[in-house]
Amino acid sequence: MRTTFMANENNIERKWFVVDAEGQTLGRLASEIATILRGKHKPTYTPHVDTGDHVIIINAEKIELTGKKLSDKLYHRHSNHPGGLKTRTANEMREKYPEQMLELTIKGMLPKGKLGRQMGKKLHVYRGAEHKHEAQQPEVYKLRG
Repeated sequence: MRTTFMANENNIERKWFVVDAEGQTLGRLASEIATILRGKHKPTYTPHVDTGDHVIIINAEKIELTGKKLSDKLYHRHSNHPGGLKTRTANEMREKYPEQMLELTIKGMLPKGKLGRQMGKKLHVYRGAEHKHEAQQPEVYKLRG
């Protein structure tokens, strides 16, 4: 009789992947990265366990947005004080804070709660082509599409 495989911390193998964001569309890139962070690309995927891999994104400032999103899409944050709502456009985010823009998008696609926060820690986003994870010997990940 076969039993269903259940992953746990003892039998998870994690890899490191490098993804170049240059010329990629924000949402399509983010959904694929979220799949890798969650571990859904592996046959050993278990929903209640973090089976995902580490992802390094380089060239975050060269991400593309379609349509009029650069001027129309807004990012909000609040200081929890009266009148503390701050708003930025996607163009402002891409110019000044491209790492934060990608992180917000990808982490929004992960599960909410403790498991999602654990998965989000495996995301590493960098503005230029250089990153500090050469010692982990990351593989270049070929995006679909």
